[in-house]
Amino acid sequence: MKLWGTLSIYLGKQFLRNVGIIFAALVSIIFLVDFIELLRKSADKENVTIFLMLQMTLMRLPTLSQKLLPFIALFGGMLTFFRMSRSSELTVIRASGVSAWLFLMPSLAIAFFGGIFILTVINPIAAAMETHAAQLENKYFEKKTNILQLSSENLWLRQVDEDGLFVIHALGAINQGIDLTDVIIFQYDTNEQFVGRIEASHAKLNKGYWDLKDVLLTSPELPGTFLDTLQLETSLTVSQIQESFAPPKNLSIWDLPGFIKTLEEAGFSALKHRIYWHSLIAGPVLLLAMVLVAATFSLRATRRGRAGLLILSGIASGFVFYFFTDIILALGLAGTLPVLMAAWTPAIAITLLGLSMMFHLEDG
Repeated sequence: MKLWGTLSIYLGKQFLRNVGIIFAALVSIIFLVDFIELLRKSADKENVTIFLMLQMTLMRLPTLSQKLLPFIALFGGMLTFFRMSRSSELTVIRASGVSAWLFLMPSLAIAFFGGIFILTVINPIAAAMETHAAQLENKYFEKKTNILQLSSENLWLRQVDEDGLFVIHALGAINQGIDLTDVIIFQYDTNEQFVGRIEASHAKLNKGYWDLKDVLLTSPELPGTFLDTLQLETSLTVSQIQESFAPPKNLSIWDLPGFIKTLEEAGFSALKHRIYWHSLIAGPVLLLAMVLVAATFSLRATRRGRAGLLILSGIASGFVFYFFTDIILALGLAGTLPVLMAAWTPAIAITLLGLSMMFHLEDG
């Protein structure tokens, strides 16, 4: 038992070291790519300094790094097992009576529990940093966006047009935001000075205008005016309203359930946020699965020769996994697949693939 404990610590350290090497290499690449992209976007912005771009890049780095975790687990596992195979360490371990399943346990445990730590601790920090980076980008790159905010009882929509600014408040929404009830619209000019207020019992978004019912118009200079209907021009579209929600990546694993509930109570679809939330929960299982796949390719390389070919096959499997996941998530977002199936299929499929390959390698 003491020997197995010492061996487990050694194997775990080897895995962590190699995962750290892969992590540093991949994160350095995405840092450079993202920083260069910000340099390109800020070429005509006089008030954007290089220190601000470095800050924004660092703020976005944790979220971008989370997307690479499956590849880091795969390549880090392959590097670990291939090195130990080439140095005959795994041969000695197996000769002592330790099966492949046992010497994989430290790496599998680190991948799974490391995934849980990232999910529960790192993810909330990354979401907060991503939100701050988005705020800096909107401020310094002068993005005029329509911002939607929701609470359990209120909806606030900021509509920016050439003629000024409209702040729309509604007590409810149906049909994915096309129909609003108990609406108040605050009108501002291009200098953001208040110019008027519109109250309506109902507002329907049509192409190019809001169709308002039972309207009361008020302004600082004129008395109130009642109208049965009013058409108010707008550049908003239904897709813009739906895209104005906080992106899933800007919300932590702890905030997503409440936001999803609020979204659905307000009459909007939370499909994208639900899929993202379940895919986060599936993350630890996916990391464990990628380590299993890494082990099968690395061990086969030692036993059967053709190391280069099998390692390339392992790398190719990572890219196949990437496209497979994208396809499954796209089907889920389109409503073709149920939420649970879209979020969990990649993790379960890769796990079953890794297990079947290991059973074939060890017992076949």
